[in-house]
Amino acid sequence: MLAGLLFAMHDADDRPAMLTATLPFGGVTLIEYQARLLIAAGASQIVILVARLTPELLGAISRIGKRGVAVDTVRTAAEAAAKLHPLARVLMLADGLTTTEDVLAVLAREGSDALLVMPEDQATGGYERVGSGMVWAGVARLDPARLGELAAMPRDYDVQSTLVRLASQARAVHVLLPQEAVRGGHGVGHAGAALEARGRTVMAAMISGRNGWFERFVTAPLARAVIPLLVPRTVPVVAVAGGAGAIGVAGLALTLFDQPVSGLLLALLATLGLSLAAALADLRDESASQRLLDLAAKLLPAGAAILYGVQATQFSGDRAAEILGIGLVLLAVLGERALGTRPRRLWWGSAPAYLGCTWLGALFAAPVTGLGLAAIYAAATLTAAIERLRREP
Repeated sequence: MLAGLLFAMHDADDRPAMLTATLPFGGVTLIEYQARLLIAAGASQIVILVARLTPELLGAISRIGKRGVAVDTVRTAAEAAAKLHPLARVLMLADGLTTTEDVLAVLAREGSDALLVMPEDQATGGYERVGSGMVWAGVARLDPARLGELAAMPRDYDVQSTLVRLASQARAVHVLLPQEAVRGGHGVGHAGAALEARGRTVMAAMISGRNGWFERFVTAPLARAVIPLLVPRTVPVVAVAGGAGAIGVAGLALTLFDQPVSGLLLALLATLGLSLAAALADLRDESASQRLLDLAAKLLPAGAAILYGVQATQFSGDRAAEILGIGLVLLAVLGERALGTRPRRLWWGSAPAYLGCTWLGALFAAPVTGLGLAAIYAAATLTAAIERLRREP
């Protein structure tokens, strides 16, 4: 069993009377983002050590609880020890920590006490020293017994710092923080301005992790430019999705009425918009909306390709374009099912990439060529995916 330990104790350095844990981060509060990381790592219980229960913190705790995880608020180490199962692995995140799922996954594994560390000369002020020229980087895996040991000590000890020292005394394993994690926004601090900057970096890292050349070189750079503008303005996901949907409907209509160059281009732009809306929903922890938008970003290119094939058939005298359009969609669907959520190679295709090939065919008034190239690309991706599945144990 994995349990999470979070802190809402420290006031923000530049926001008087506001807890660092309730500062905005990616459209939610920081503590909600931390809880999301813990849940993604497999935590079924989250204990939050609080100094005071502010309205913002109460709202955040309520929203965390709606994700199907047990949430308890405590004020002392003794209360925390009483809430945690004695056989649980406790994953502790520092107050004011920003990081990513990949970093947390390393400490979420089975094992004894462990501390995520980084060289002292690479850290800014405010990090806990743990000896050997290292500082604590804000994540620890603890035995629940550490909380019991702390509960027996005077109550004026700082819980977070003392737990780190107790783990060190118990010969906790030191896990070195990867350099790329710092570039990806990992850090600990209590200044709202610095947190905002790290938040933009974390969002960029999350979006850049999308696979496939189209997503990496087209969707991700666009998302890194647009999403940081949307988040501070609390633009709702439905507004972004609605705008993209309207553009997509216009694109399908133009394609149907024999304007494939502009119609397919609008459909491609709408697909990008739906992908941006899905990324925004992911950041705001709107999982149902994200799944729906991801599906829409695949269905729209499929509909555009079939409509283009049907429309091109009316002027060609044969059904080659129509058959290629339907075949392209079938191959793309089979490829998606074969790939699932597995990592993809850079050259492998995706729905917007196939639509881009189709649009190039329309641009040169060669629908059969465009749809044929897209179908060959989808077939190559499917073949490579099946071959990888065969090699997997």
